[in-house]
Amino acid sequence: IMFDFITWTAHPVIFQFDTFFGTFALRWYALMFIVGFAIGVKLMERYYRLDGKDPERVYRLFLYCFFGTLIGARLGHCLFYNPDYYLSHPLEILMTWKGGLASHGGTLGVFIAVLMYAKRDKIPALFVLDRLGIAVAPVAALIRIGNLFNHEIYGHVTSLPWGFRFITNLGAYEAGREPIFTEPSHPTQIYEALCYLAVFGINAFLYKKCDAGRRPGLLLGSFFTLVFGSRFFIEFIKNVQEDFEEGMVLDMGQLLSIPFIVGGILLIVRALRRPMVTFEPASTKK
Repeated sequence: IMFDFITWTAHPVIFQFDTFFGTFALRWYALMFIVGFAIGVKLMERYYRLDGKDPERVYRLFLYCFFGTLIGARLGHCLFYNPDYYLSHPLEILMTWKGGLASHGGTLGVFIAVLMYAKRDKIPALFVLDRLGIAVAPVAALIRIGNLFNHEIYGHVTSLPWGFRFITNLGAYEAGREPIFTEPSHPTQIYEALCYLAVFGINAFLYKKCDAGRRPGLLLGSFFTLVFGSRFFIEFIKNVQEDFEEGMVLDMGQLLSIPFIVGGILLIVRALRRPMVTFEPASTKK
């Protein structure tokens, strides 16, 4: 099938209805978040069980990660991309419904949350983080699909046949007005989602076939290197998120990715230089 471009008219809201407290709307972005976390929980249960840990402990981990993601992503957006405004209007940091979440901040939030969880549950933090290096990848992919439905964080104009025309007057479109479209642009949300699914496949393979789960830090290092490495290169064809990034050699997303890439490489080297660890077989758990 030959086509010149794709006109993307998907509505961000799945359904909505009026309640006593106001209008309730279920958005695709929120659904992708929910489905992603559900998949992540099931994957973590599986890896806990395979490595002889009580899978019931995953539900406490979920709460830590959920709030770590939300708080970290919101603070990351406010402090990395528009600190002057939000420090002058601190109450607006709490207004997450106005949008603005940063994946780098979310990653830091999860990292800190896992350290707190690991200390409380007396479990090695790298054990948890390595397995999250598998389970979080499909979550990130689904969140990018949520961005696609929100007509946001797309790329530069392109003549490639899979270029998307996104809606620029989304608020007016949601109110029933005719959409105004961009020129055909790179659907960088899809590019990132595919990269994250590839990372999931690679890390799942390393865990299953190469015993990577017994080398603390290897899966986490692979996750950091591959996810933020792909993010770094995709940023070259992605539109900047804030005006101050115009004219920068590397945008904020790329600058924030570099420490994760370097940290990932160091984790991989460290993991390969150290001996494997052993875990109690799952069959011995009561």
